Amino acid sequence: MDFTHLIGSWGYPGIFLVVVLGNIGLPVPEESVLARAGYLVWAGQLHVLPVLVVAIVSAVAGDTLGYWLGRRYGRAAVDRSAIWLRRPGHVAAAERFFRRYGVLAVAAARFVGGLRFLAGPLAGAMRLPLRSFLLGNFLGAVLFVPYAVGIGYAIGYGLGPYVARVQHVVAALVMVAVILALLSVAFRLARPAAEQPSPPAVS
Repeated sequence: MDFTHLIGSWGYPGIFLVVVLGNIGLPVPEESVLARAGYLVWAGQLHVLPVLVVAIVSAVAGDTLGYWLGRRYGRAAVDRSAIWLRRPGHVAAAERFFRRYGVLAVAAARFVGGLRFLAGPLAGAMRLPLRSFLLGNFLGAVLFVPYAVGIGYAIGYGLGPYVARVQHVVAALVMVAVILALLSVAFRLARPAAEQPSPPAVS
């Protein structure tokens, strides 16, 4: 199914449906759909405020549903979602990233294509505190939705080449942050026992 053309036919309900599906663990092209919505805003077929509201609400709702699915079914729910990735080490790396950065990891996950649809189920399976998850979930949606919609709007003005450069820069920055986080975790795990602080002697 071409989800981007679905937006042209269904409008706001189509946005809601695709974004919810993309946040409960299904690999749908959420970013492309939001960019398409932004282009339709530029073309005058949709209005920017309803697009932003519907997309943010559906992103938060879908990710929260994914969280509860992960919390209810555990790692099995994550494995069902991750089967689309075909990268065995991806989930383990994402799990370490979530354990290290918590709220910020949930928010940043929206900007990483392979991690975006895993964020809710993985956070639930890891039993990340609900309050922390909701904070990161909302923060990520508020930052990501205008970014993705803005890409489509800018393309409407003929700024596609510049948008592509910005996308590459953002993706590179996110990947550098993820790599640094993973290196930090690996360094902590690899420290020799002799460097760990010894317990106080008992007199």
